[in-house]
Amino acid sequence: MLIDPKAAKVRGVAKLVKKEARRETGLFLLEGPQGFREALERPKLVLEAFATEEALSRHADLFTKAKAARIEVQLVSDAVLAALSDTNTPQGVVAVCHQFDVSLEDVIATKPKLVALLSQIRDPGNAGTVLRAADAAGADAVIFTSGSVDIYNTKVVRSTTGSMFHLPFVVDVEINETVAALKAAGIQVLAADATGDSLPVLAQDGSLQEPTAWLFGNEAWGFEPEILALADRVVAVPIYGAAESLNLATAASVCLYSSAFAQNSVAS
Repeated sequence: MLIDPKAAKVRGVAKLVKKEARRETGLFLLEGPQGFREALERPKLVLEAFATEEALSRHADLFTKAKAARIEVQLVSDAVLAALSDTNTPQGVVAVCHQFDVSLEDVIATKPKLVALLSQIRDPGNAGTVLRAADAAGADAVIFTSGSVDIYNTKVVRSTTGSMFHLPFVVDVEINETVAALKAAGIQVLAADATGDSLPVLAQDGSLQEPTAWLFGNEAWGFEPEILALADRVVAVPIYGAAESLNLATAASVCLYSSAFAQNSVAS
């Protein structure tokens, strides 16, 4: 058992909470049994794992599967697990995984019908939740532009609850080039913004049935005018009650599901 939180091995792994270390190594930390369960569906991505005795006992099936995949699981003390976690209540297991983002060209080659495009999204929770919503809506990819939060940030990883292993994602691309490439591939770009046409109008005129990339802007300032101008159409989620606005993750979920409903109704 690894018991010393100051051991060189522990310090080396713990460095992966920093973006610089992740960039240098091409690795990231995955915390929690649910994320680990999803990662084990793609075992080549998992380099090694660390778990407490309680976690080994509570999630025995997971570690049996890890052993079958020849993934080393190091037994650690609670203190060591805490040193590897950035939460106040660690979930008993931390895995070291290889980064696995794909290129924009790879995504376009699959002829996607539904894509989430995140422009300068900075909040880890929002980023992870939008990715999770995209997964649930059956989107084909999620794209993070330069200036967005690092998807391998431990908070982003945790908030995806394993969805990051279900669909391809692209990171650190320029917005202008990305929009141009999507349009060239026959994918309309719809920007979600309060100044646009009402979403139900698009649902009625059939626009949402087309291959679509939904563009979502920064949580605080939304879109810069030149970015908004890149979209084929600006679309607003109507508010029928007294709420001032919707947060980013909620609005993104509504938009993605609206497209999913329209596209799947045609498919069926």
